[in-house]
Amino acid sequence: MTLTIGVHSSNPSLYHLYHLSRLGFAQEELAPLGETVVFHPYTNGVRTGELLTRGVIDFGGTGSTPPVTAQAAGHDIVYTAVSAPRPEHGALLVPEDSPVRTVADLKGATVHLAIGSWQTHLIAKALDDAGLSYAEDITAVRGNADSEELLRTGAIAAWVAQGAELAAARRTGGLRTLVRTGDVISDRSVFFTRRDLAESRPDVIEALTRALRRADEWAAAHPRQAAEIAAADLGGAADDWETALASLPWTIEPVSDAFIAEQQEAADIFHRTGFIDRPVTVAHARATADKAV
Repeated sequence: MTLTIGVHSSNPSLYHLYHLSRLGFAQEELAPLGETVVFHPYTNGVRTGELLTRGVIDFGGTGSTPPVTAQAAGHDIVYTAVSAPRPEHGALLVPEDSPVRTVADLKGATVHLAIGSWQTHLIAKALDDAGLSYAEDITAVRGNADSEELLRTGAIAAWVAQGAELAAARRTGGLRTLVRTGDVISDRSVFFTRRDLAESRPDVIEALTRALRRADEWAAAHPRQAAEIAAADLGGAADDWETALASLPWTIEPVSDAFIAEQQEAADIFHRTGFIDRPVTVAHARATADKAV
């Protein structure tokens, strides 16, 4: 059997596993099981549930939001592992001289973010905590290459930045952190697969998790090399990538009851605000054996 691993630049663990495939991290773990590995690069992590259901990929990873929207769309996914919390992975920024001092001050404002990613979870939860609605109280616009400039010129009120972009924006100065990610959500990397694979081949899932841990260990031990890989492939300065990657935990954990509760809270907020059109029971995305524990 050939196992297809989906990979996109927004999931650091899978991204570095892909770029380290020449070192055989994934293949070495799966070869004893009679499996071979190929990678399927794609750009939009929001599509991960759809790609799993269609059989384009067998395993993928994203932030916290895409698996919830995948369940809402009827995709039968199963969580396999999560990263440790990433409290410094991103931040909601405003201009230094902005009159916006609290999340409540964003009512009626335009906010740029990666819609459908973990950033939606961050903004929806922050607004909900402030008694506001993601759907009704702000104008959420998909961020792009111009988001930072639009923020600095006052064309938008706030911008969620992450990774090297966040490091570069902070290095330039003139912006203020309105919301630190870790003060609102845990912001984990999340790994998931189809139910048939999760429940028929738990040995494969365990091997993939070991491969992810090996890639994480490499990235943690070689921060400059990891940064140079990302800068050469994705753009930006290696120094900014090194700053960004140093903020990540590089730790893979089992799917816990606490994580399921975090995801359920997000799902409930998404449904209440209309971001998803039906309620989701996150616990249904656990393997049958995990549910019985």
